[in-house]
Amino acid sequence: MKKTNQKIYYDKKTDVLWFNIKGGLEEEYKEVAPGVNLELDKNGELLGIEVLNASKTLGSKLGLKSVKAIQSGAVAHSIK
Repeated sequence: MKKTNQKIYYDKKTDVLWFNIKGGLEEEYKEVAPGVNLELDKNGELLGIEVLNASKTLGSKLGLKSVKAIQSGAVAHSIK
């Protein structure tokens, strides 16, 4: 299996969780469930997944309340 640089970002201020799939410029997004958006590039390739109101949507399933915020309010975690 190929190793990737996928990351998860959580912004405590805005309560948005973002799964980075690959780099690029977002051209559009598609809402696939209430508050869950797929961010796409100009070719329709997946760049990331955004979860709005993450603490309400996911609750304690990901332990978001225990994530410590840094200056920008976002924290990055690597997915292995």
